[in-house]
Amino acid sequence: MTKEKMKEAGDRLDALRNKNEAAMAGGGAARVQRQHESGKLTARERVEFLLDDGTFEEFDRFKRHRCLDFGMQAQQYPGDGVVAGHGLVDGRRVFVFAQDFTVFGGSLSETNAEKICKVMDLAMKVGAPLIGLNDSGGARIQEGVQSLGGYADIFLRNTLASGVIPQISAIMGPCAGGAVYSPAITDFNVMVKNTSYMFITGPDVIRTVTHEDVNKEQLGGAVTHNTVSGVAHFAAEDDEDCLRLVRELLSFIPSNNLDDPPRIDSNDPVAREDERLNSVVPEASNLPYDIRDVIHPVVDDGYLFEVHEHYARNIIVGFARLAGRSVGIVANQPAYLAGVLDIDASIKAARFVRFCDCFNIPLITFEDVPGFLPGVQQEHGGIIRHGAKLLFAFAEATVPKITVITRKAYGGAYCVMSSKHIRSDVNLAFPTAEIAVMGAEGAVEILYKKEISASQNPTEEMHARAEEFRQKFASPYVAAERGFIDEIIEPRQTRLKLIRSLELLETKRDQNPPKKHGNIPL
Repeated sequence: MTKEKMKEAGDRLDALRNKNEAAMAGGGAARVQRQHESGKLTARERVEFLLDDGTFEEFDRFKRHRCLDFGMQAQQYPGDGVVAGHGLVDGRRVFVFAQDFTVFGGSLSETNAEKICKVMDLAMKVGAPLIGLNDSGGARIQEGVQSLGGYADIFLRNTLASGVIPQISAIMGPCAGGAVYSPAITDFNVMVKNTSYMFITGPDVIRTVTHEDVNKEQLGGAVTHNTVSGVAHFAAEDDEDCLRLVRELLSFIPSNNLDDPPRIDSNDPVAREDERLNSVVPEASNLPYDIRDVIHPVVDDGYLFEVHEHYARNIIVGFARLAGRSVGIVANQPAYLAGVLDIDASIKAARFVRFCDCFNIPLITFEDVPGFLPGVQQEHGGIIRHGAKLLFAFAEATVPKITVITRKAYGGAYCVMSSKHIRSDVNLAFPTAEIAVMGAEGAVEILYKKEISASQNPTEEMHARAEEFRQKFASPYVAAERGFIDEIIEPRQTRLKLIRSLELLETKRDQNPPKKHGNIPL
């Protein structure tokens, strides 16, 4: 974000905080002040900051809870702890609800859930994204099963809306117990560092049951869920950064599954070539490089909006634009674990591929993969099942699919990474590409073990045999002869080739056999 836009956002925030209405909202001035002192915006401030100025239309502002027990009758607050309605983001309709921590800790009541379900139902009918701003201590204990039923009503709608409208959850405070399952079903989770957390059971319960000593941040903070569990996709610095992230994410995705992704005017020349691409990939297959150094020179303005940036860093996923078109990027990362596919990388990429396919976003795959990660831990953890998720996702996807093999494509990982055999539309390769069952050195150790052992200079014999193997079996021209690679391109031409391929595929129509749904290997 530019400095000008940052200043503009800051000015908007100051104006919101100065509004008497915002200051006196929710549970009263004292609780609002505590919310601000903890570094958090109020629910209403968050909604106003997220949406275009003056566009918010609120529903059920005066709705109150119906609980008459435990002294609750005397504690009535208009809106009952959630702000809900609709507005615009960059001129596009969105629906939003924001839990208000200043009212009963943002806990979910029967009427609270009714308000949320109302905007969810309308979002489905209208075909507009749903954004949930979560800041809640969980189910309202005083209401018992009614509050639990409210969560179940929300979970059902999350499930029915999945793949129909985009659903984005911003975790901007506590999110515990059953409350975590609604964000878990949604498409993207944004967490705020130091002020938000997610867990099924808190540190006190864990300490009692398992005797493990852990604090909230270690157990379920933004950094933990962005780096260890993969539950969260983004880690924001504060509330304002979180809401800006949500706005930017929306700029890449359509409003529903029947719309095309947003398209903008781009000043980046279609035929732009970058000579750096001709030298960025090392010739030696075992030398690392950052795949971002291939992606950035290719996409519009060199900008990649990464998703799950800090999780499973051996694969990169995110959004970018080519000639103004929104595309989803999936790329092996040779700079981390040699770009190998493991359990976490397979799950991360499969989830992203399925989202793009749900919402008509073309997929661009940059492939440099030595295979699946070997080891007892991976096998016992189910690498076969989890790796199959990525295979299933790519094979199932009917959006335009374009693959660029930059260097290695070995073994089953070649098949999985959007190969021609699983309905990829256009498959390109750099001249440095190697496509084979395994690396040349490993192959010749098996195929020419006796010859190498009998040689007077085994090392020299190994190198000679390996080079012969590369030329005869691993060369991209061998795959091109079979039609598995459509074209071998100069790396500097990548941008132009991708844009032309997208233009070709703009009217693509593909479909899967009629069925209720597939049985992805969960």
